[in-house]
Amino acid sequence: MQELFFLCFLFCFIYNLSMVFNANEFKNRLEKIISDTRDQLSSIRTGRATPALIENISVTTYGGQATLRVIELATITSNGPQELLVVPFDQNVVADLEKALRESGMGLSVAVSGNQIRVKTPPLSEEQRSKYAKLVSQYAEEGREAIRLLRDEVRRGVKQSFEERQLSEDEKYRLETEIDKISKEYTDRIDEMRSRKEEEVMSI
Repeated sequence: MQELFFLCFLFCFIYNLSMVFNANEFKNRLEKIISDTRDQLSSIRTGRATPALIENISVTTYGGQATLRVIELATITSNGPQELLVVPFDQNVVADLEKALRESGMGLSVAVSGNQIRVKTPPLSEEQRSKYAKLVSQYAEEGREAIRLLRDEVRRGVKQSFEERQLSEDEKYRLETEIDKISKEYTDRIDEMRSRKEEEVMSI
């Protein structure tokens, strides 16, 4: 009987905490921040041509009836340090892809060769490298700030539950510690992404 009582108590305890703070939901929202930051960093030019540089360029195609990203219309592969090879899934979109790449504002050299498009990126000047390095820091800081705001939002929920006497002080402390630990793990991931990207940008 005592064992049954203990199990019921444990179940209620865990259920109560999960209603206040759901770690999996918190991590899912943090993963979205990581994904958004990664996409932003991928769009920044580096010393090497990478598929991520052009994959999100919008292409108006099929007679203006659709606007899709390059990655949705073609495969993109690196073809040396300064060149990308774009192979459309549908040959009818070659001209639209070429136009979008030329007009991207990224200074790309675009040439159609049969059913392929060769995209060459000009080398970065020191001024451009410095500019892009600052942009990397900006995007990374925006990601860090988004994590801080989410952490503070979740902590406020825990504090409110404590003030409404749904949690004991020990439970409040344990949840806040877990929230801070998870937040730091994701902030560290942002910092690692920033360091790698800065190294790529400054590499010649």
